[in-house]
Amino acid sequence: MSENTRSELYAQLASVGPYGTHPGHALITMVEPHPGHEYAYNRWYEDDHYYAGAMAMPWMSAGRRWVATRDLQLLRYPEKSALAQPVTAGCYLSTYWITDGRYDDHMRWTVAINKRLNRDGRVYRERTHVFTAFHDHEATVYRDGASGPRDLHALDHPYAGLVLQVVEADGPEQRAGLLEWLCSRHLPKRLAGSPAAMVTVLSPTPLPGDRMSYVKQVEGIGTRLTLLWFLQADPRECWKAYFTGLDTAVTESGLGRAELVAPFIPTVPGTDRYVDQLR
Repeated sequence: MSENTRSELYAQLASVGPYGTHPGHALITMVEPHPGHEYAYNRWYEDDHYYAGAMAMPWMSAGRRWVATRDLQLLRYPEKSALAQPVTAGCYLSTYWITDGRYDDHMRWTVAINKRLNRDGRVYRERTHVFTAFHDHEATVYRDGASGPRDLHALDHPYAGLVLQVVEADGPEQRAGLLEWLCSRHLPKRLAGSPAAMVTVLSPTPLPGDRMSYVKQVEGIGTRLTLLWFLQADPRECWKAYFTGLDTAVTESGLGRAELVAPFIPTVPGTDRYVDQLR
């Protein structure tokens, strides 16, 4: 007889609670495989963890992996980053959407499945979590208004690049002002005529106390915002024209500072493309 999977509970769980399409939450994880483990890490993540440790979970509606080759790593700033030390650390980025209103349900599952994966020897140890945080969705600012893909499509649409930007307010009281400035003034101006179709703004949430020990607790709760810029062009082609000086703009607003501005390109699933270009 097969193992009891309590399948009868699935019908009960599916019949209650939110089930809209809006990405109300996100998981952003930037990881550095240890030197000499790049190929093995990439294969483990693509062949196993992306699915068993993410996409197979309830309420995780979309995912996308990104990579920063060495030339992209060298475009990052500021040099002294509170997130990445050195600023080039974290050559792989994974982004996931979680259904609005299902954060607590998803977190219960993800903690349980990662404990099981760890127990079963399906966790790759030779890696460092540079920046891993669950987030709440705050806003999405679009370049072209109502035309074009929405944020719920962003991880499936074939965007050519992504810029991860993390900004920090001077204190919890200032974050609302920073968010308002970003969404009403700064981002609309920056997006106009740029290769970025949208920017999704997220706020990090604390990781659960029973998280896996190799993932450090999130810093900047209440003060940080995470921005995902979705690009229709390779970031190397438009970096100088559109993406330099983002840190200066935040500082000059008087509302905070930029802790990281980092470009990525999409991985090619099922391949080791770009692995030989990380160092």
